[in-house]
Amino acid sequence: MARAKVCGLTREADVRAAVDAGADAVGFVVNVDVETPREIPPARAEELAATVPPFVTTVLVTMPDTAAEAVTLAELVGADAVQTHGLSPADVGVVATSFHGPVIPAVSSDEVADYANVGHALLVDTPSEAGGGGTGRTHDWDATRTATADVDRPVILAGGLTPENVQAAVDAVEPYAVDVASGVEASGGVKDHGAVERFVARAGGAS
Repeated sequence: MARAKVCGLTREADVRAAVDAGADAVGFVVNVDVETPREIPPARAEELAATVPPFVTTVLVTMPDTAAEAVTLAELVGADAVQTHGLSPADVGVVATSFHGPVIPAVSSDEVADYANVGHALLVDTPSEAGGGGTGRTHDWDATRTATADVDRPVILAGGLTPENVQAAVDAVEPYAVDVASGVEASGGVKDHGAVERFVARAGGAS
């Protein structure tokens, strides 16, 4: 079984649906350099994060230019954890020593070795040309399993996951957690609550 993060939340109703479905974490996309309907202003992320009950982790997802920017934004939003895209391993290390909560660099399977010893967990995604995730495309799960076999930090699998393929993905990679955004949407930035419920249940029920 794997823990589940529902990412790219833009509405209070969708936050409640993720929490009610049993999601372990919820993600808010702020200040990214790619076009996405899931990006929201910092103030909106702060509002949504404040509605999340205890024991569900709030995650800021961002593409900062500097380590300081990531820390400042995460503190402004009030996030429990921060997921960084595009920072160097050295900068991720700076964020990890400066921020009060977990720091999770998002990388491709080819970058795992460079980031294996920084941050508190490692999210393996399918990158876009701009370096961000959230492409809605899967990657080679066998390659990811091989690349992360010796990583001593929790591995989070992302990239093209849906309620239909999450069980197979968990069985193939055996990650600590899985991360979904577009794979449970009715339209861009709007979640399908039934799909969210199925995704979380199947992630947790994978063999």
